[in-house]
Amino acid sequence: MIRWDAPGYVVAFTTRVGGVSDGPYASLNLGRKSGDDVERVDENRRLACDAAGADVRKLALNLQVHGDRVLRAYPGQRDTPADGLWTDEPNVPLLAMTADCLPIALVRRDGPPAVAVVHAGWKGLLAAVVANGVSALGGGAALAAAIGPAIGPCCYEVGEEVAEPYRRRFGDDVVHGLNLDLWTSAERALRAAGVAHVDRFDRCTACEPETFFSHRRDKGVTGRQGVIAYVAG
Repeated sequence: MIRWDAPGYVVAFTTRVGGVSDGPYASLNLGRKSGDDVERVDENRRLACDAAGADVRKLALNLQVHGDRVLRAYPGQRDTPADGLWTDEPNVPLLAMTADCLPIALVRRDGPPAVAVVHAGWKGLLAAVVANGVSALGGGAALAAAIGPAIGPCCYEVGEEVAEPYRRRFGDDVVHGLNLDLWTSAERALRAAGVAHVDRFDRCTACEPETFFSHRRDKGVTGRQGVIAYVAG
């Protein structure tokens, strides 16, 4: 796990290492809809939660749809179409899963504790899922954010139909030829929403096959990593 230092919270970005799945899903695959054996996925989720000090029975996650909805979580939540969750309840772990898209964590640093996780691919960033995550926690001035491992500008080639709206929204320099920089686009989305403190890990999921799953590199047959976050009780 790759941990983000956020006092009062636990935020951990998972890798593919340390689970029980095999083949293209080896080994810590968290995605039940990936094609992996669901019993192995459930054990992987338990292992990941144990490593993060979280109660897997309370684990909340969405049915991710590349949209802009960010919902209040309840313990054990499953299969509601959305791409973000938030809570101010202690010890309710939230999970957003990715396999090239951006896992983003948000925490409230000023005021009552609250945390959010967001799954943001190119569609979600354009659809303002980041801004909605910020709004769910009451606005950006009191927040800090972490952008976890995702496919980097080294590997993420897109068509002009994607490149052009990114240039218009986030600046010409987020597209290099036809390679898209999701990391910088997400940071700019966070800062536009008022978040002053943004940490980036800038690790490319496609470049590190021993560490991360990658939908593009593995041609769709792959697992899911993600971010687990909760308010420490």
